[in-house]
Amino acid sequence: MLVDSPPEQRAETASAPPNRRAIRAFGLLVSLVILVLVALASIAIGAKALSLGEVWHGLFQDSGTYGDVVVADRLSRTVLGLLAGAALGLSGAVLQALTRNPLADPGLLGINAGASAAVVTAISFFGVTSLSGYVWFAFIGAAAVGALVWFLGGSRGATPVRLALAGTAISAALYGYLQAVMILDDAALARMRFWTVGSLASASNSAIQQVLPFLAVGTVLALALARPLNAMAMGDDTAKALGANLNRTRALAMLSATVLCGAATAACGPIVFVGLMVPHVVRSFTGPDLRWILPYATILSPVLLLGSDVIGRIVARPSELQVGIVTAIIGGPVFIYLVRRRRTAQL
Repeated sequence: MLVDSPPEQRAETASAPPNRRAIRAFGLLVSLVILVLVALASIAIGAKALSLGEVWHGLFQDSGTYGDVVVADRLSRTVLGLLAGAALGLSGAVLQALTRNPLADPGLLGINAGASAAVVTAISFFGVTSLSGYVWFAFIGAAAVGALVWFLGGSRGATPVRLALAGTAISAALYGYLQAVMILDDAALARMRFWTVGSLASASNSAIQQVLPFLAVGTVLALALARPLNAMAMGDDTAKALGANLNRTRALAMLSATVLCGAATAACGPIVFVGLMVPHVVRSFTGPDLRWILPYATILSPVLLLGSDVIGRIVARPSELQVGIVTAIIGGPVFIYLVRRRRTAQL
């Protein structure tokens, strides 16, 4: 038997969602403006100091001067940072929804480990030295591990706990393999040292073109899963009652996260904490609705990644710190705070 709510409560319920939607939509607009400003800063600021006139000339003229070349490199770097940041944030949000763990990130399911192991294999056993070669090996490694985690997690009978356990076990094994190969092969160690830190410095139009189709497919798929993942957050029984196909949703969520994280890792190396921090922070002001979490994560994750990259260029002039180091420095304390706050809330 259904009990009708009082008129005052019905009126409040009817008026609240439009107000919340307007606030969230305005927040998305503000986030987009911040992203544009950070992207402009990424083009204008670097280890090599350039005037605004040189930056403007490099963007809209093609005279081949040193400043123009620097700006062209920064533009490729900024575009890759936008794409990789959005991919990492989206994959983190999807995995947190899939595992029902707000502190999950792409590394939880072994995707980063799969990409890293594939790259060190390519370097050590196949002599691959170019970024274009890394991209394909890293993507194949991430996809293979994603499929293996899905299989070990029970495939059609997969549950969040099984997937997390399978990913953790595979990550431990692959990182052991990676360390063993790097210790035994000095050449692989020298070449892998830069890639495993995570960096945007090797950005190129070729790398962007190679990963762009995968990022586009993964993004569309992730955004399309917002409603079924929302239903699954209420429990399997409720999700089934609402018409969600649990097995299909979990499989597609795994696929989208693997494609997004695999492509980003292939192009930039394993960059930590972006996929963990941004969706978790976004959830604090959007609530649990993935229809808002996913767009916010798509916009704000590049803000964190590009902002960290700009900081890395400034603090170590005339050299620079790789963006993976900066995000780790920022993410470590934030992660500790999130864990402590979550533990305090449970007490």
